[in-house]
Amino acid sequence: MGTTDRMRRDISSALAVESGASRSGPQRIDVTVHCEDPLTRAGIASHLRTEPLIALRDTSAQSSGGVAIVLADRLDDFTAARLRRLAQTQQVVFVVGQLPERELLRALDLRVTAIVLRHQATPERLVNAVRSAVRGDRDLPGDLVGQLVDVVHRLLVQADGHVAPTASHGPTDRELDVLRLLAEGWETRVIATRLAYSERTVKNVLQGFTARFQLRNRAHAVAFAFREGYL
Repeated sequence: MGTTDRMRRDISSALAVESGASRSGPQRIDVTVHCEDPLTRAGIASHLRTEPLIALRDTSAQSSGGVAIVLADRLDDFTAARLRRLAQTQQVVFVVGQLPERELLRALDLRVTAIVLRHQATPERLVNAVRSAVRGDRDLPGDLVGQLVDVVHRLLVQADGHVAPTASHGPTDRELDVLRLLAEGWETRVIATRLAYSERTVKNVLQGFTARFQLRNRAHAVAFAFREGYL
């Protein structure tokens, strides 16, 4: 067979494969759900079955490719080990109850692709996270993006080495809003309502502030803000 004939055969084969792929439509996404509570795992699976392109797989099978959804209350050592193992062969969506700043950085270091806060885990949100993960796109809630921006800014300031970290980067506008209402004696629920945040967001803001300035509790945070002239 001559060179021209071989080229014609190769082109014909490629066109046949492409045509077959077009007729078969979009490929289904293999998804495994990892959760210690069987009832919660069943609930997540029920949410995912609303999406026809998602194919749920048994976690006992050896999975390679697709998306693994891991649900936990927080990022403890056991969950971290699971995330690390799954991320070696799959894209990972982490559904978590709370994720303070330090654990957010740890999750990203473990190559988690998408993060969904548990109170925001609607069927639509889960499906969108799976779609983002299978594309390899980073998907974070807006609350956590704000935390991450604060971290990056703080690291950049520290890298300059001109001033101490606490003096170089004061409270963000969001932190000040929360601290002002906290100083007035309002509880988390009321602060969340007045600022149109979730209660989890308010808690994360306060946790990030107290951790950054090495404060002991909320009362210490308010006293520190007054003492430093932020309020």
